[in-house]
Amino acid sequence: MTAQRIYDTVADDFSRVNDLIIKRLASDVPLVEKIAQYIIESGGKRLRPLLVLLSSQAVRYKGDDHLKLAAVIEFLHTATLLHDDVVDTSDLRRGRSTANARWGNAPSVLVGDFLYARAFEMMVELQNLRIMDVLSHATAVIAEGEVLQLMNVKNPDVSEDKYMEVIHNKTAMLFEAASHTGALLAGADTDQERALRDYGKHLGLAFQLVDDLLDYQGNADEMGKNVGDDLAEGKPTLPLIYAMTKSSEDEKQLIRKAIRKGGLDDLPAILDIVKRSGALEYTMDQAKAQAQSALDCLEHLPDSDHRNALALLTEVAVARVS
Repeated sequence: MTAQRIYDTVADDFSRVNDLIIKRLASDVPLVEKIAQYIIESGGKRLRPLLVLLSSQAVRYKGDDHLKLAAVIEFLHTATLLHDDVVDTSDLRRGRSTANARWGNAPSVLVGDFLYARAFEMMVELQNLRIMDVLSHATAVIAEGEVLQLMNVKNPDVSEDKYMEVIHNKTAMLFEAASHTGALLAGADTDQERALRDYGKHLGLAFQLVDDLLDYQGNADEMGKNVGDDLAEGKPTLPLIYAMTKSSEDEKQLIRKAIRKGGLDDLPAILDIVKRSGALEYTMDQAKAQAQSALDCLEHLPDSDHRNALALLTEVAVARVS
């Protein structure tokens, strides 16, 4: 119910954004439209466009361009998902087959490119150079984050600082860009602009930390992916990184071997080590700290239903493990 209250705050605008997304997916190439619609309609919560709507109106935006900006953000996000699933050779997302599993890698990559192009077309239509600057920079940072993560796959020596850099670039950057551009569109003052930018960053970090925690204690039906997927891909996320600092030498070597090898042969033993090490609690503490930093940013905004919805969104982001 709490999550629904957030969406109810911008219900009419949210519906109009969805209509705009479908309209701007139109293509003369049937397969482009088919794949794009499949991934757009695959059950995502539209958190990033929601951030645009809430952030712009939290600083009293009047107008309709926030709808187009929200659609731009969703197209950028969807393009990254299409490319990510190809890079990760994923066959399941949100409980459904990925586009690459259904249509192959080449069409998925090319439709991702189409969505990037469509996003930049709509971005130009906004005729706001600062928004273009933020979004073009964010797109480059996200790509860098993907490359960093790829470099870290099957590397058991990734530090916590390097991990935080990856999740900032790969995930939090688009959250940050969504709330930041919402503020820019509304003509927010410098303090409010900075507050909304930083709010998005901290919210995105909290969100990804919880995602990485859920990979070791989540429910596969609720998550739409299998427990241990990160380990299977050899991704050294925070629960593993922390567990290695608190485990015996034998346990540490088992985790290192599992990261190098990938796969799930040692999953039961790894899950036991992670749980006993306190890694899940530590990861959750880091998520809560980021969520609190996000909430602190909201103190710079005027009181409103939209600001309250942003606060609720922060609480929901870290409540997914309960």
